[in-house]
Amino acid sequence: MENIKHPSALLKPGWVDLIRDNAAEAEGLGKLHPAQLQLVYEQQWFNLLAPAVYGGLQTPLPDLIKTEEALSWADGSLGWVVTLCCGAGWFGGFIDPDIAQQIYSDKQACVAGSGAATGRATQSGDGYIINGNWKYASGVHHATYITVNCNIMYGDMPVLDVDGNQLILPFVLNRKDVQLLSGWKYMGMVATGSDAYSVTDLYVDKNRCFKIDTASAVIGSTLYTYPFLQLAEATLAANLSGMAVHFIDLCGPAFENKATNIRRVNRANVAVMDEALQSATALLNQARASFFEAVEASWNNPRDAALLKAVSHTSRVLAKISRESVDELYPYCGLLAASPDTEINRVWRDLHTASQHSLLTFLD
Repeated sequence: MENIKHPSALLKPGWVDLIRDNAAEAEGLGKLHPAQLQLVYEQQWFNLLAPAVYGGLQTPLPDLIKTEEALSWADGSLGWVVTLCCGAGWFGGFIDPDIAQQIYSDKQACVAGSGAATGRATQSGDGYIINGNWKYASGVHHATYITVNCNIMYGDMPVLDVDGNQLILPFVLNRKDVQLLSGWKYMGMVATGSDAYSVTDLYVDKNRCFKIDTASAVIGSTLYTYPFLQLAEATLAANLSGMAVHFIDLCGPAFENKATNIRRVNRANVAVMDEALQSATALLNQARASFFEAVEASWNNPRDAALLKAVSHTSRVLAKISRESVDELYPYCGLLAASPDTEINRVWRDLHTASQHSLLTFLD
């Protein structure tokens, strides 16, 4: 098992300071702070998965998840926005090259979207007329393009796929054609700006539609033939891991504060707290190492079903241990952790909100 490194090893200290110094204000804005956003553009983090032919970084998955874990360790909302938006940028491997060139000609290109199939695309001539509402599009306030999943229709009749089910396909739309709607009212991940959006009677050419499967990839690279499910599971799990490491880092000062200010915390109790901290750290690092190993193995042989299953399993285990480690330590942190104005509380809220994602709810 690899020697596990702290996420901070991947980020310059100045980057971390900038991200965290603006995190509280970003919550107030309900989206990334301009200074944070400028750093994202400078480092091309929105383009981590975009094809190199369009100027993207086309980052191998094992490197990607460590970068995303580090960014979520710096700040949960920023890490999540980067992960979801660069994840949508991964669709560049499947989008019509002419449209992809348009998207990535902008050096501040950012693709956001929702995976929910809550839209309708009705066939019309050489294109489609799109209508629908979608929820929870992280980073949508920074998007230059937005993806939508639609039920394909022919008039009032559903178009069926080869298995006889409703055909659902994604489309990529210009941001100017989409209306944003207020919709994110949850306790955490506030700065992700994960608001809703709608589209009404929008005609688009058929080249705005794409398919996400190995046979439909237009870029010949392992990155775009690697299964989407395991890519999504791994990138989301890495975010929870980063937030959990951040929380654990903050427990040291929180424990010291409690031991200093509460008389009932005697030496024996301090020992219990310290032991819990060491145990949680070791357990989380063990889960991180297993997770990184599973992703690396699957990346080297992405057609091996057993290796892909291991990615799904270790992703879910890592998510579970991230939640449980934080919950084990939270009672020892005192009221500091319950105040919405503190960093440790923001990390706690972010992790418990992000962990509600359906992909990581159950172990198998």
